[in-house]
Amino acid sequence: MTALITEVSGHVGIMTLNRPEKHNAMNAEIFVKMAEAWEEWALDPQVRTVIVTGAGDKAFSAGADLSSVVPVLTRARAPQNEYESILMDTHPKIRDAAMLRTYFPKPIIAAVNGFCLAGGTELIQGTDIRICVEGASFGLPEVKRAIVPAGGSLVRLSRQMPFARAMEMILTGEPISASEALSCGFVNAVTAPDQLMDTALKIAHQINENGPVAVAAAKRAIIETSGMTLDEAFVIEDRAWDVVSASADAKEGPLAFMEKRRPVYIGR
Repeated sequence: MTALITEVSGHVGIMTLNRPEKHNAMNAEIFVKMAEAWEEWALDPQVRTVIVTGAGDKAFSAGADLSSVVPVLTRARAPQNEYESILMDTHPKIRDAAMLRTYFPKPIIAAVNGFCLAGGTELIQGTDIRICVEGASFGLPEVKRAIVPAGGSLVRLSRQMPFARAMEMILTGEPISASEALSCGFVNAVTAPDQLMDTALKIAHQINENGPVAVAAAKRAIIETSGMTLDEAFVIEDRAWDVVSASADAKEGPLAFMEKRRPVYIGR
């Protein structure tokens, strides 16, 4: 059984963590395949948005599989398969999978189908829009084990929810509920379990109806300008406008509006 299922339906790439018996804990296979999928889909014009979810109805992900990943990275044991060999030789695969120090140019929607802990919570911090089920929870319990959530949370979390809430979450190691995540803006919506993927797909299709060049430029500018001064940020915004306004899609959009028809965007 493959630990990560990837498929493309229409213009939507769907990535499913597929180890429900292990609460979708991320092993070497998931890290390697996920890093490769981000790299491939970033260049694939067929893929305009991506949905990341977990198999089963209990967990999105319990985080990294410490029983298999850590022993390999620390060389406590030899690799037992090709994915562990790749992971040992290229540690950045973990960073690439979690989108740390790498950039994915298309919108990513997290469909969180259950509890989301440690590396699972760190993974979704690399996504753009997040939907979760009513029984979901989010936690960074690392400090309870005398370690820190260094898969992005020490940098990202306080930028994605109020500072004091992020500090409480990291320093106590206690999880927050779906309703708490919604109230502090960490997720966009909470749904019934049977509505999760329909809701995520609806948002993906709404995005995909828009101009791909404009969507990609907007995402890049928002991420690049985080932490900049206004003067610095406006330079990036002006650059985004220049790129988008020169595209064929930017001509098609207003023309379709004037002609009262649906636009046909080609992504150029």
